[in-house]
Order: sequence, then C-alpha cells, then structure tokens
Amino acid sequence: MSTHEPFPLATAIRQSLRGYTLATFRQDLVAAFVVSLVALPLSMALSIAVGLPPQHGLYTAIAAGIIVPLLGGSIWQVSGPTAAFVVILAPIVSEHGLRGIIWSGMFAGVILIGLGFARLGRLINYVPYPVTTGFTAGIAVVLATLSLNDFMGLGITHLNGEFIEKLSLIATHIPSLRPATLAVGLVTLILLLTGNQIIRFIPGAITAMTVGTLLALLFTHLGYDVATIGSTFSYSAENGQVMAGIPPDAPAITLPTFSEGHLYSFPSLDELRSLLFPAFAIAILAALESLLSATVADSMSGTKHDPNAELNAIGIGNIASALVAGIPATGAIARTAASINNGARTPLAASIHACFILIYVLMLAPYINYVPMASLSALLIYTAYRMSHYKQFIRTLTIAPKSDVIVLLVCFTLTVFIDMVAGVGVGMICAAFLLINRITDLTRIEVEGSTGGSASPEARNLPEGTMLYRISGPLFFGTIEKAFDHYQFTHDYIRHFILDIRDVPFIDMTGLVAIKSMLSSLAREERQIHIVCNTPDVQDKIRKKISGHKIEAHIHFHTELSGALPKENTAQ
Repeated sequence: MSTHEPFPLATAIRQSLRGYTLATFRQDLVAAFVVSLVALPLSMALSIAVGLPPQHGLYTAIAAGIIVPLLGGSIWQVSGPTAAFVVILAPIVSEHGLRGIIWSGMFAGVILIGLGFARLGRLINYVPYPVTTGFTAGIAVVLATLSLNDFMGLGITHLNGEFIEKLSLIATHIPSLRPATLAVGLVTLILLLTGNQIIRFIPGAITAMTVGTLLALLFTHLGYDVATIGSTFSYSAENGQVMAGIPPDAPAITLPTFSEGHLYSFPSLDELRSLLFPAFAIAILAALESLLSATVADSMSGTKHDPNAELNAIGIGNIASALVAGIPATGAIARTAASINNGARTPLAASIHACFILIYVLMLAPYINYVPMASLSALLIYTAYRMSHYKQFIRTLTIAPKSDVIVLLVCFTLTVFIDMVAGVGVGMICAAFLLINRITDLTRIEVEGSTGGSASPEARNLPEGTMLYRISGPLFFGTIEKAFDHYQFTHDYIRHFILDIRDVPFIDMTGLVAIKSMLSSLAREERQIHIVCNTPDVQDKIRKKISGHKIEAHIHFHTELSGALPKENTAQ
C-alpha cells in the first residue's frame, strides 16, 4: 500500500474495492454476521468490566466498528472495545466517571492522529516480544480477577483497590456465593471452551450465551435469583421513566459544548491535566493493539497493511466513539481472525458487522436484557484465557535468554500489581538497558604492536614505537567506557598511533566526544595519529567533530590499514 500521501487515510478500502462484485459482497456479509454474533456479548461484557452500563460498549462497537475499517490501512481489521483496555479504563471510570472516559478517549484520538500524521506506525516493530507477552498476560490475570464477582454472584458493589486488595475482597465474600449464578457461569464457560465442537456452524460464544440465558431463566423460574442485564442496569426513557436493561436506540452524536455541568462540556485546566496521562496511555495501547492485530491479519492472509493510515483511522474512530458516549476502541485480534476465517474479502465486512450490532440494539434490546451477568463474566474469563497466551509465556520462561525472561516477568508483575502503563514503561526501559548491555558485550578492543598483544596478520612486525588500537562494534553511550578503557596507558615512546575503527558500524554524539577527547590527549608534536575508517558516515562525523581544533593537524585518515602503517612496515 502507498505510504507517500500527505495524510494516509482509507488506503485499504481503495485498494480492495477494485473489481468488487456481488459474490464478494456475499462473502463479506457472511463474515460480518458471524463476527457480529461474537462482538455483541463481548462489547457489553467489556463495558461492564470497566464499570459502565453495557450499551456504552455497544456504541463503541457501532461507531468505531463502522468508521475505522473504511478509513484504515488494513483490509481485515475489525475494531471495537477490547479486553486490553479494561485495566486502564476501570480506574478512569472510578475517578472521573463516563465524562472521564469520553474526554480521555477524544484526547487519545487526537494523539493517535498525530502519530499517524508523523508516520510513526512502524515504531511498533521496536516493542520487544517479552514486553507484549508480559503485559498481555498481566492484563489477562487482572481481567479474570475482575470477572469473578459476577461469575460467582458475590454481590461486591465496588471491586476497587490494588490487586491484592481485590483478591482479599473476593475471598471475604466467598460465603456470599450464589450456587445458581456460579452454575450459569460454569456452564457458559465450559460451552465457550467446547462450543465449536458441539455445533460447528454456530460460533461457540453464541451457543454458550444462549444456553447460559436459558439456564438463568430456568433458575429464575425455580425461585433462584440470577442477575441479568435487565435486573442490573437501567436507563431513563424520553418520558423520564426509568427502564430496565439497555435502551433500544441508536447511539446519538453529542458535540462538545461550553455549557458547564454538561457531560460534553470542555474540561477545565485541572481536568485536562488529570486526563492527559490516561489519554496518552490509551493512545499508546490502542496503537500497539491495532498494529499488532493488523500484523497478525497480514500473516494470516499474506497482505500488508498501511500502519500510518491505521493509526489515523483508529484515532478518528476513538473520537467518534467518544462523541456517542462509547469507550475507547482498537483493533481486535480475535474478531479480526474470525472475520478472515469466515471468508471476509474487504474492509466492508468489518463495517457491516457493526451495522448488524446496530440492528440488534434497535430490534432485540428487550431480549438482550435477559442475558445473565454470569455468562458475560464467563465470556470475559474465556477472553482472558485466550489473550494470556500462557503457552508462549511458559515457553519464553524456559528457552529465552535471561535478559528476556527478566523483561517478561517485570512487565507481567508490574501490570498485575500496579498497572499496564508501569508494566510497559518499566519493561521497555529494562529491555533497553539489557540490550545496551548485550551490545556492549559484543564490542571488542584489541591493542597490538610494540606494547605487546597478539597482532593480526595485517599488523605483524609493527616497528618499535607503533601502537595499533582496534575497536570493533558500535560506538555509542553504552559502549564508550569499554571502548576507550586502554588508550590512556599509551607509553610516551609511542610515536605512531593507529586507531582502527573499520568495524565500527555507527557512532553517536557521545562516541564522537569520546574520540575527540582521546585524540586530544594523544596529540603531540612528535606523534602521528592515523584513523583507519572505511565507513563514510562515521569518518565524516569525526572530521566534522575535530574540524577547527588544533589536533586536526595531527590526524590522518585512511580507508585501509596498509595506508596507516609506517613505511618501513609496508615494505615487508
């Protein structure tokens, strides 16, 4: 796909609609229908998990689900609410409510558009595998823990606090467990794990949710109370009457206003400060999740996405989601894979799936209200199980280098016990320092000549007073101490000093300063200093660094070692 446009947008739809036929539309329609059946209960469950009524997740699936595929850079990407956001959004809802979610989502959208406009989509390739595996597994643990309340019917009103506090709160409420609710949750979870094996042509999620709902109705008929969407949530109708469940209405767009006290009134300076950091975290996670999902889709289909268009689209999608009171959205790996596996051919499949969800809300809301909370919690636990990638986690622990294992465990532990931002942030810092240490180990120093040492074939028989100082490996802030650890021991009788940096692939400003410092300490009237460098960029940077300094007169550059050796040596 082309990435040379001033503002990359809608590159996937333009590419894939060439030669679009009725047969292609039928394939997109079938795939969209299947994905919508999976996305419907999951969208509600994720909204409930962050502390909001289920319709806000549906509004996200509708708004972002329609817009992002049409404007994005991936043919297959399906966007909507995802489990990864729960650990970020739940604290925002707890502190700021729906208003906080709306404005942090809008700010995140603006940040994402900025990332796409700056063409930073490829930066996702620099996130190490142990970081993504660690924080994803950590999110899975937190999500499963949050789901236990409704899964077992514990009746906890607010499951707040740190992870240990949540576990303690759950443990103290175990005596309040409702057997009927737990039975519904367990049956739903078992069917989620085995549903596709029972009825192959129906998504396992639909089989599980249907059976779970019927079982809840049976228990209710027998006198056992099982919480449902209708019994847990309510909304205000136009006539002011409070109605149970979710509203059977399409999401309505509300534009920001200057009216104080309004949900969409522009935030004050204090609110802005408190929401910017969560917005930045949402934007980074949305970018990470979306581009990972698009990459997975590419590997499944053999295509290539435009990462910058995808960032712009998910940014616009998040703004649209916020304007209809939805929660933040991103690319959904499981739904994207389901779309591909069920025959999707263009981005229209992803947009149509959102249209199906809109139809369900308008026509089936009274029936959706019967869905039990335990079944939705079971769906979240199943989602946590799928996203944990526990096999990859264990395999990384067993076969990865020690440094990668450290990064994995740091990301996992901090994500669980603090939050995802800490997990990813510290994990990236650890990965960077460990990488620097690994690169430092690859940097080698050889000192040859009359000072002793084992000379290479091309530098044998160096005459008295000649020293060859060879550096192999990158010269940057992490390797400076090792690279220049020995030159200060140069004896006074050395008259011919050769710095061989032919095996230095790159050099940063710290390296340039270190080389200049080295040359300054070695430069004397009677001493000749020769630099052997065959990398034009490195040589040009050194020349510029020493240009105009008095040491410049003592420095001679060569591209081959033979040119730097004393004349009496070259004759041999």
